[in-house]
Amino acid sequence: MERWMEREMGRGEFLRNILLLAGTVLLDPGIPAGAAERPAAPNDGKPMGNETIKIYSDAREGYVMVEKIRKTDKEWKAQLTPEQYQITRKKGTERAGTGKYLNNHEKGIYRPSFYEPIAEENVRTQDDSSWLMKRIEVLCRRCDAHLGHVFDDGPKPTGLRYCINSAALDFAKAEKTGK
Repeated sequence: MERWMEREMGRGEFLRNILLLAGTVLLDPGIPAGAAERPAAPNDGKPMGNETIKIYSDAREGYVMVEKIRKTDKEWKAQLTPEQYQITRKKGTERAGTGKYLNNHEKGIYRPSFYEPIAEENVRTQDDSSWLMKRIEVLCRRCDAHLGHVFDDGPKPTGLRYCINSAALDFAKAEKTGK
């Protein structure tokens, strides 16, 4: 990724921008008072209500209709570990090479997987230009949690690499069926 940034803006400018960004992050005043108690507004700005969406369920081996999850910041904090909250609700990230599934080689299903989602309906993507980069952010379609990013330098058959934070993943081992 550093090579990409060097081509786009040069190494010196890249390092200067990173230092400026780091200073901005350290000086950030945080969330305005009271904002943490309100659920996030939907992207279209319409009032929130019960919204039903279609996702794929590996447990049911098919599509199911589920309600979109809307919680306040306080409710998410009570439900998630501090690391999960920082990553999924505040768009944080794990340090490279530290995820809990780093050396997992068991057969099973990651929710979502690494080179493609089990079903496109389960995640959504949006442009992300934070950290002076252009990336594609991956979010949970059901609760809008930040999961990570997707890049186009991945393995076959899709050519995509889902760089998903392990704090935002669950892993279900494949059941032995004798096959």
